[in-house]
Amino acid sequence: MAGVDLSHHGDAEATPGLVDLAVNVRRDPPPGWLLGAIEATLTDLARYPDPAPARAAVAARHARPDGEVLLTAGAAEAFVLLARAFGGRRAGRPISTGPLRRAVVVHPQFTEPEAALRAAGHDPERVLLSPERDFRLDPAAVPDDADLVVVGNPTNPTSVLHPAGAIAALARPGRILVVDEAFADSTYAPGVAGEPESLAGRRDLPGLVVVRSLTKTWGLAGLRIGYLLGPPDLLAKLGAAQPLWAVSTPALAAAEACASARAVEAEREIAARLADDRAHLVKRLRELPGVTVPGDPASAFVLLRCAGADRIRLALRARGWAVRRGDTFPGLGADWLRVAVRDTATTDAFVSVVADVLDSKEFRDPR
Repeated sequence: MAGVDLSHHGDAEATPGLVDLAVNVRRDPPPGWLLGAIEATLTDLARYPDPAPARAAVAARHARPDGEVLLTAGAAEAFVLLARAFGGRRAGRPISTGPLRRAVVVHPQFTEPEAALRAAGHDPERVLLSPERDFRLDPAAVPDDADLVVVGNPTNPTSVLHPAGAIAALARPGRILVVDEAFADSTYAPGVAGEPESLAGRRDLPGLVVVRSLTKTWGLAGLRIGYLLGPPDLLAKLGAAQPLWAVSTPALAAAEACASARAVEAEREIAARLADDRAHLVKRLRELPGVTVPGDPASAFVLLRCAGADRIRLALRARGWAVRRGDTFPGLGADWLRVAVRDTATTDAFVSVVADVLDSKEFRDPR
């Protein structure tokens, strides 16, 4: 794994008492209609979970048959299922037809897909996107004979939103194309209905599996709810690798509520406000000396580069702020940080502290 700690995530940075810009979960409390749906289940927890109503609601949202939806305990479980359903070279008898010949993970991105593949006995290869090209995807960089490809859109931690056509170009018969859209509901484009560049509604691409999460926008990370969209035969294989009753009754209620027309409308309003807050954060960061923000960030977080970012992160912690280190993402290093988008007042306070760190003697003269 080339010395990169794939198990490190932003929650490890978010020590209680610090202002948390390390975790990408929206901090506003869930709306009343969502909390009400969850709370209504708490008097009937003796009953085993029934995923059928939530699965039907999610399927209807994406104009798919119910069999093309698999509900999961967050997106992280989805990656484990994908890894386990196809036995690795070092694994025992696989649940499906045999080991993958060539698995590829496009980096920098969320590290859990690669970690899950390795834990299941696979030896995934890395395709590293270049900061000189603002981490934009070149489909030609992915080996033609890869039979599993994992890519994020928008990608965590780069905040790049790849064109749907570039992602779709990776699909082909005999290949499983896994697109991590955990942050797709955070994207927004003026004049565009729905989520720009999402493939969640595409049923014509062979082997396409879309991974979705409901924990980011709705602030439900502790509830663990997500889902997969894809061909029914493939999802049946993944479901065979899933424990019984893997998704709790409260989480199923949340999934059903978040698939409603009211929820989708509210989600688009949240994404529009987020776009304004993100633009403010990018502008303020780019005003700082020596700080660069690549490309055109499109999600709930922004990636920045600055010489000595590893020391900046520690200095920020000492001043009460938590940000996500970049050196645990393949393809990045110690000069990268990821910062969650918050309201403009929080951004202004944060940028002021970063400016103070950059101007401090401890940073200019670390000896």
